Amino acid sequence: MREVIQEAVKQLNEGQECVLATVVRTKGSTPQKPGAKLLVRKDGSGVGTLGGGCVEGDIWFAAKEILRHHGGPEFRDYLLNEDIAARDGLVCGGTMYFFLEPLWEAENYLPYGRQILDSYEGSNPIAVATVVNGPAELGAKVLFREDGSREGTLGTAQLDDLALETANRVSGLGTNEFVRTADGTELFIEGYTSPPTLVLVGGGHVNKACYQLALTLGYRVYVADDRPEFSNPERFPDAAGTVVADYLRCLEDIPVNANTFVVVGTRGHRYDDYALEAAIRTPASYIGLLGSKRKTMLIYQRLAAMGVPPDRLKAVRSPVGLDIGALTPEELAVSILGEIIMHRHGGSGGPLKMNERYFDRAINKALASVAAD
Repeated sequence: MREVIQEAVKQLNEGQECVLATVVRTKGSTPQKPGAKLLVRKDGSGVGTLGGGCVEGDIWFAAKEILRHHGGPEFRDYLLNEDIAARDGLVCGGTMYFFLEPLWEAENYLPYGRQILDSYEGSNPIAVATVVNGPAELGAKVLFREDGSREGTLGTAQLDDLALETANRVSGLGTNEFVRTADGTELFIEGYTSPPTLVLVGGGHVNKACYQLALTLGYRVYVADDRPEFSNPERFPDAAGTVVADYLRCLEDIPVNANTFVVVGTRGHRYDDYALEAAIRTPASYIGLLGSKRKTMLIYQRLAAMGVPPDRLKAVRSPVGLDIGALTPEELAVSILGEIIMHRHGGSGGPLKMNERYFDRAINKALASVAAD
């Protein structure tokens, strides 16, 4: 998504018109989820994806028509049914909703685009709310900043205040939400912040495997340890930073916000104790602790006696990770990063396997077809 916004800003800076298409809502199984974007340039080329297939092709064509006729914003929906399947085999069984936003005037979008890019680069988180359907003005926007200030309007103070409530939830995590008001106005609110950051406290085998997997997932990674041989650029060459300090102070020089995920896995109970104490003082939305339940209970008892609120301790993921039967450091890394992804995107952690109701429906339909023949 970042590269799409970068290209939109670039095109507008060069005086070029373009159309920004965004998935704003989905129902059921779909090839892309809300927030996916495609920018269509004046020459018909594009950046980003909406999931591919004929649906993306239709949106692409619609965007080019908007460019050709200098049209206005559009809201579109597609049911991924058998007709879609006949065209390119894309059968997911869901519905996708799109908002196509023509970017004609640089001054109308550039202030938003530039601040979005600033947030990606580490500036304060922001959220942008857009009217995507309904009686209010399509394309109206308001940008909310962390300090409480705002830029633009959705048309009424009531709509702006309604959007603010959601903006406060999504800005720090860089997530998004779709909101429908009582009068049928539909809003899409997107949060923007720095890339997801993984902080590994302890540079041992499991955290080394977490580091390697997190890089492939696009995370910015920091490593902290009190031993220089376990936290250095040679051991973690692609880390955003390596810190050598005692565990009570090891997070002081690492940027931590709501889009930060901390995994504590030092070389022993005594060090985990201090590292978790340091992690709990940060605004990280996710803190995980490697180790046994017995060790966790002992650490919790000490921190509770120090006055750490029970709710803060209860939010710690310990033992960290999803129960997938992981044994090796690499398998444990999959378990841990899987839980972090689940936390970021609101997943359940359960299997995606089709339940028996859908299986029976498919088989019965096939058997009925055979019997009819």
